[in-house]
Amino acid sequence: MLGKVALEEAFNLPRFAEKQKWWASMFALDPEKHVREMGDISDIRIQYMDKYGVGYQILSYSAPGVQDIFDRKEAEALATEINDYIAPAVKKHPDRLGAFATLSMHDPKQAAEELRRCVTQYGFLGALVNDTQRAGTDGEDMIFYDNAEWDVFWETVTELDVPFYLHPRNPTGIIHEKLWAKRKWLIGPPLSFAQGVSLHLLGMVTNGVFDRHPKLQVIIGHLGEHIPFDLWRINHWFEDIKKPLGLKETCKKTIREYFAQNIWITTSGHFSTPTLHFCMTEVSADRILFSIDYPFETFQDGCEWYDNAEISEVDRRKIGKDNARKLFKLAGFKDCDA
Repeated sequence: MLGKVALEEAFNLPRFAEKQKWWASMFALDPEKHVREMGDISDIRIQYMDKYGVGYQILSYSAPGVQDIFDRKEAEALATEINDYIAPAVKKHPDRLGAFATLSMHDPKQAAEELRRCVTQYGFLGALVNDTQRAGTDGEDMIFYDNAEWDVFWETVTELDVPFYLHPRNPTGIIHEKLWAKRKWLIGPPLSFAQGVSLHLLGMVTNGVFDRHPKLQVIIGHLGEHIPFDLWRINHWFEDIKKPLGLKETCKKTIREYFAQNIWITTSGHFSTPTLHFCMTEVSADRILFSIDYPFETFQDGCEWYDNAEISEVDRRKIGKDNARKLFKLAGFKDCDA
């Protein structure tokens, strides 16, 4: 399929290449290749796009990114540097590349102001944040965005009418030592990523974020971070047990309604046709977006799987590009009408 739109695709600042190489040695079979691809914005990336039928790609700063920096001033300065770096790079290829804003999430007002700057000044298509923000003098605090203090931020997101991508990051500090250090092979895609984002997103649901901001659009990757597979059970406990006990005060709709009205999932890094079929049944093809998770995953694996997945051509086009085109209000890009 030509003209696919991919939107969980990472880059890194060139000055962090050596750090990225050290980081990549813990998960990449070829760290040198990973670093080259992570540091490239348009050359290697667009060659892959042309080869595998990706018409448009939305870039975001690599995890854990700014969310791993617990000093507020340092985090805010790095977010600004990243946004100022990627803006002119994607502007050179307006029909192929876009960008998500990188944000420090230490302070909701400052995060809102930086998002507004990126959207209005640079034309960014939303924001991608790597789960909770590390904070505190020792980095042991975690800032969630699911309480009323963050309403000023969510008001700005909805006013700007852009989506917010809630992406995972690795567990750190005490949580890492207590839960994951002796189970290190479960860190990342096997388990910890889904666990972190699921907690955060469902916290937004149960703490009323979507009720206070009914137009808010939030994206999660990896075919829903396990949540679609628990939708019946979550709905049963919310509606039949938790709401009679008080959840109805902050959670006005059903979990299925939030997925139908506020929440999107992507195929990033999860190239399984049976799983896609299940998600289409649970959340519908109308709320699923194609993505790759490059360079952590390859264009070849993601695109060849998707192009040959046993789904209808109507759904293939909808998930592959039409949903994203509508959500991000994309005027035109390579092969958008193919």
